[in-house]
Amino acid sequence: MFFFTNYTWQNILIALAVLAGLILVNDLTRRSKWLSIAVYIVLPLVLTFTVWPKTAVRGSGDWFPVVKTYSALAGVIGFMAIRYIKGADTKKWLLFFPALILSINIAEAVYRDFEVYAAYAGQAVVNPVDGLFMQGGIWNILNAIAGIVLILTLTGIFGIRVAKTKSKDMIWPDQLWFWIIAYDLWNLSYCYNCISTRSMYAGLLLLLSCTISEFFLKKGAWLQHRAQTLALWAMFSITFSSYSTSPLFSITSSYKPAALTVISILSIVSNLAVLVYEIIQIKKTKRCPVTQDIYVDLKSYKAVLADNNLN
Repeated sequence: MFFFTNYTWQNILIALAVLAGLILVNDLTRRSKWLSIAVYIVLPLVLTFTVWPKTAVRGSGDWFPVVKTYSALAGVIGFMAIRYIKGADTKKWLLFFPALILSINIAEAVYRDFEVYAAYAGQAVVNPVDGLFMQGGIWNILNAIAGIVLILTLTGIFGIRVAKTKSKDMIWPDQLWFWIIAYDLWNLSYCYNCISTRSMYAGLLLLLSCTISEFFLKKGAWLQHRAQTLALWAMFSITFSSYSTSPLFSITSSYKPAALTVISILSIVSNLAVLVYEIIQIKKTKRCPVTQDIYVDLKSYKAVLADNNLN
């Protein structure tokens, strides 16, 4: 296959089960405050003192998954505070938190793309620290630039609010489908570039889980979906840290330079297109992209409001 390889019917079924499990648990927890507390606060606390000391850090290169797990959980808990603390979504300074944590995560990946290019340009080697296959090239530079553009296209930060529905989801109305697709292409390219061996699971399946949740289960809550599915996968990956060596999780990227190049081109083109469209909308609406929503005239924006009783 062009992008991914090493398929068997068994690992395809496992991949579908992972995708379904992420979508299901994400949706169950978003609907219940107490289940969210149990899964994203109580369970990690228990695992921190029982299981993770034995499974999470097995070598000098394994610290990053642990940090990623706790940072993802911090994002989920922060979003829960905005959702469940009365009046929190009216505090403008607090609404910077979702945009800040998202921007930091994108910036970290941008740095990593530049770092991989500097260390592995023109090479194709297995990193002895984490066992990941690495090869640097122009794709790293293209995707790093796309990540910078992605941060610039975050709009409507002060428009973040809590849905007037039973689930009280954190809604970002200006974060619409075209931005989400551009993000998905960028993040898939990042995973393909920098964690290629695990890019099916930590990349494609994880992105599909939050995107499907956004498009078909709850509109406008993409960042909440993203944080929760990321936290769930991160917790799984350090609890069962040997999963990556199992034949049931053996689908890998093809490692083809052509595939790396194609994904990075899709990433930068889509993100530049969103940037151009954002500039057009700003000029058209005369709105501030930080303090005001700029896509208020779009049907997809109005659909988000309607789905969350925010009209």
